Amino acid sequence: MSDQAEPRGRRSGGREGRRAARLHAVAERVPFITRTMAPFEVLSEEGLALIEHNADVILEQVGVEFRDADALATLKDAGAEVDGELVRFPRGMARALVQATAPREFTQHARNPANDVRIGGDATVFAPAYGPPFVRDLDQGRRYGTIEDFRNFVKLTYASPWLHHSGGTVCEPVDLPVNKRHLDMVEAHLRCSDKPFMGSVTHPDRARDTVEMARIVFGAERLERDCVILSLINANSPLVWDATMLGAARVYAEANQATLMTPFILAGAMSPATVAGTAAQTLAEALAGMAYVQLVRPGAPVVFGSFASSMSMQSGAPTFGTPEPALVLYTLAACARRLGVPFRSGGALTAAKVADAQAAYESANTMQPTMLSGVNFVLHVAGWLEGGLCMGYEKFVLDNDQAGAWHAFAKGVDLSPNGQALDAIIANGPGQHFLGSAHTLANFETAFWRSQLADANSFEQWELEGSRDATQRANALWKKTLADYQPPPIDDAVDQELREWIERRKASFPDSNV
Repeated sequence: MSDQAEPRGRRSGGREGRRAARLHAVAERVPFITRTMAPFEVLSEEGLALIEHNADVILEQVGVEFRDADALATLKDAGAEVDGELVRFPRGMARALVQATAPREFTQHARNPANDVRIGGDATVFAPAYGPPFVRDLDQGRRYGTIEDFRNFVKLTYASPWLHHSGGTVCEPVDLPVNKRHLDMVEAHLRCSDKPFMGSVTHPDRARDTVEMARIVFGAERLERDCVILSLINANSPLVWDATMLGAARVYAEANQATLMTPFILAGAMSPATVAGTAAQTLAEALAGMAYVQLVRPGAPVVFGSFASSMSMQSGAPTFGTPEPALVLYTLAACARRLGVPFRSGGALTAAKVADAQAAYESANTMQPTMLSGVNFVLHVAGWLEGGLCMGYEKFVLDNDQAGAWHAFAKGVDLSPNGQALDAIIANGPGQHFLGSAHTLANFETAFWRSQLADANSFEQWELEGSRDATQRANALWKKTLADYQPPPIDDAVDQELREWIERRKASFPDSNV
């Protein structure tokens, strides 16, 4: 562990320092992944058409509850059948509204233009985990998150070459009043990072505060023209959009900012216990939400979101990394492409309580279909533990390391002359190793992805260097990353205006824990 005495004979800074320097030299920081491979499909044209047909049946015959008066009036004016809070969509109405005006892809602009991300098409954007009230590390164990933890995870994300997006509620800072903590969270994203970020959605007023803070930093005219905020709007499955989420969605849509319209489903409890049933219900819920956003402001960026997990039919607990949610993910990614909107899903999901073998294989089993299916925006790439209840420091850097591997995988097969290496094979001849060939010498630094955390040394070398397991190495790495952190520059006048606005806003209403 980090507070252990240094093993006898260990050379401080030597081998580890050289390895870190090499890794830094070859870590290609890109604002987002551009995929080179065709998405993997699990359903035929006929199968996808059937899922779409069933979603239309759900929208037309069952309907979706919209628990918001403004939303009900908007949908009724557009031609939907409204009965109390239940909205039924004539066949094809929701799809037509989305396809008519929702952009196929869009750019979310960052405070630093070099970090702008493209959402949709062949682009994939990685963001950290979202929403955990607890945090965990090897030193202090599991505890409630604080604003210091929140800022730490924003800084770790900012420092990563593999995470493109600052995320949103990277952990819940429970040491701050519920009704004011969003101000500190958005401020942390804007000040501790210059990557794109997500806004508050826990109350429409908090969404408005996010927009106002973005106006200070980016300028009012810029917000009208460009997307600078992306926010997570979850359905209350099955088949309900509640007033809080709809109110926040309306605020962001009116400001021309992007929303992830995402059904959150534990299959077997919040949807049928089948892949096809879950996929059809998810599509219906997402279509209803995206159609509403397009009615609020035609052309406002929307992302078709899906979060579907299985559950233990014995205990009712959510399970992750299982085959069925992967099949739902593949199916809905294809539905999003057919619909013509970006798709959000995936992440390094696990029910494990610590960064152990279960966490590793469940996370890998979710990230693989995420990448193969062509997900455009990937939430929960780093840090997720306990089914989303906990943000792990060691899990974060382990996941971040694997995000680098997915970057390498997404490049696909290099078929350039150098990639084919035919001249090298011809020159080398049978029975001769390639270690000293000119081709190997020219490529050895970039030929293979290198883990920053995995140990491939001999047993003797590993023992000499402290016999540390992966979580102990990760513990040292996140601490070093935070110690080395340097904040991105921000204009002094903008910074002062932002601070003064936050102070005035906090002083304008009393603290509350609701």
